[in-house]
Amino acid sequence: MTASTFNLKQKLFIHDALLITIMGTLAACGLIYEYLMAHYAGRVLGAMESTIYAMIGIMIVSMGVGAFIAKWVKCPFNGFVWLEWAIGFVGATSIILLSLSFSLSYTLPTYLQDIYGLHPTITTDGEFIRGLTRFTKVLPFLAGGLLGLMIGMEIPLIARIREDLHGEHLEHNIGTIYGADYIGAGVGAAIWVLVCLKLPIIIAAVATSLVNSIVGIFFIIIYKERLKSVGKLFIAHSVLLGIITSLALGGASWMENMQATLFKDTVIHTKITPYQHLTVTERYIGKGLPKITSLYINGRLQFSSNDEEIYHSYLTYPALTASARQDHVLVIGGGDGLAVRDILQWNPLTVTLIDLDEGMISMFRGEDQNMSIDLAQRILAMNKSAFRDPRVFIVVGDAFVEVEKLLSEQKRFDTIIVDLPDPSHPDINKVYSNFFYSRLKDLLSGDGAMVVQSTSPYHSQKAFISVGKTVEDAGFVTEQYHTNVPTFGEWGWTIATKIGKSPKERLVSSERNTAIESNLTKEQMMAAFVFPTNFYADKSKIAVNHLGSHATYQYHQEAWGKHEGVYYTKRRK
Repeated sequence: MTASTFNLKQKLFIHDALLITIMGTLAACGLIYEYLMAHYAGRVLGAMESTIYAMIGIMIVSMGVGAFIAKWVKCPFNGFVWLEWAIGFVGATSIILLSLSFSLSYTLPTYLQDIYGLHPTITTDGEFIRGLTRFTKVLPFLAGGLLGLMIGMEIPLIARIREDLHGEHLEHNIGTIYGADYIGAGVGAAIWVLVCLKLPIIIAAVATSLVNSIVGIFFIIIYKERLKSVGKLFIAHSVLLGIITSLALGGASWMENMQATLFKDTVIHTKITPYQHLTVTERYIGKGLPKITSLYINGRLQFSSNDEEIYHSYLTYPALTASARQDHVLVIGGGDGLAVRDILQWNPLTVTLIDLDEGMISMFRGEDQNMSIDLAQRILAMNKSAFRDPRVFIVVGDAFVEVEKLLSEQKRFDTIIVDLPDPSHPDINKVYSNFFYSRLKDLLSGDGAMVVQSTSPYHSQKAFISVGKTVEDAGFVTEQYHTNVPTFGEWGWTIATKIGKSPKERLVSSERNTAIESNLTKEQMMAAFVFPTNFYADKSKIAVNHLGSHATYQYHQEAWGKHEGVYYTKRRK
């Protein structure tokens, strides 16, 4: 082997290593873009699994189309550099532009009312506004499709560049490139979970787009002899870097300001955790009157301070009253501490709370460093510093897993309060299953009682009944009740006991005056068990929810799907 041949092979090896590394890096970026767009679409269009899956599906199909289109790019080197510029530009700006479009569609009707001095009863929801709203809901999928189209062009172009450098057809070229792509995608998934979910979504977007721009600039430097219009390419990427810098510096605050327009009240605090987007608003209702503080999770109302007492009284007091003792209480969910607040009035020995989101718990413990002192004091006054009580033990983790740990420790509880999110996602199906309820039965004392937040019997009747049937199938004596919470409408719960008297019979025979602990009287509790005639007429046709069946989830999606929209403000706990 001559020296020149050796040097050529060495150079080609270096080029191969660079290109394969670049492909893996871009694959990671592509996967992050895919998750990012799906995550954002699910947040603004409704946290529905169908929305997330639709976005991922559209992007994958678009990648396939992009792979076909790439063959028409004449110069793979020039095409690739322009492609990275385009991906970086769309990736950096799409989230902020989508946020702007949603804000515009939401605020325009009110803006027109103000301009023309229209009476509040006159709505400006004509065909133009409706058309704008429909177009706005399609935009995330268009942006995702465009990104997917361009990302799909990367593999064919890298493969062509590699063969151009070698000057021959490479037998294992496609396999090598795809190998780098798959490995890079796996790395991207890890980065999304470990890093991106903890960042503001706009920061995650611009950080990813920065990688695309750097790759483009790197190509200009390394392969400038094979490029046309090098000056234009440098200028384009320099402009892109300027856009990325601007968005990195101001994007998060711009996003917060635009998202604030989606709420009728003033946004006073936002927090992004690995699991959800928390937003706190306030409403001034008059001099000398307390401000109404509301919590939204992913844009959906969690509670309002003016009537949360109604919800939490009905959640906690019937089950506590039906229990023979209230010494040891288990709360699953309830990261705002409001249920724990009410439980502590019964003087328990211990209250154990299991919640997945440590960020939310720290917020309602008053330990969020980014929260104003006034808001922290307001929150602590609302939940009466429940999380700081020495009788309260907080377990951060997945309830499905943590319940098994409690069983292994042979724990028993007199009352169990299940205040989990609605069954709006397949991943939460497991904690609405008969298996999970059967495990809770093993944790419950023989003369204890359990209550399960069971969604709205008005908006989602089948899901509500399915929850009750599933608890019953787990071996409980089960009854259901409901009441109206003005802020988010009719809501319902399932109360259950293991043996002996039914929950309602226990409440009737109880001599405890619940009015001492709350405004909820025994008469009100008993009235809550009354449902309209024929409410349960189709109960026999409604399925029990098993692990993997998704019955309750499907009922919930069917009922709530028609209500889904941009930051639809119904309680989705």
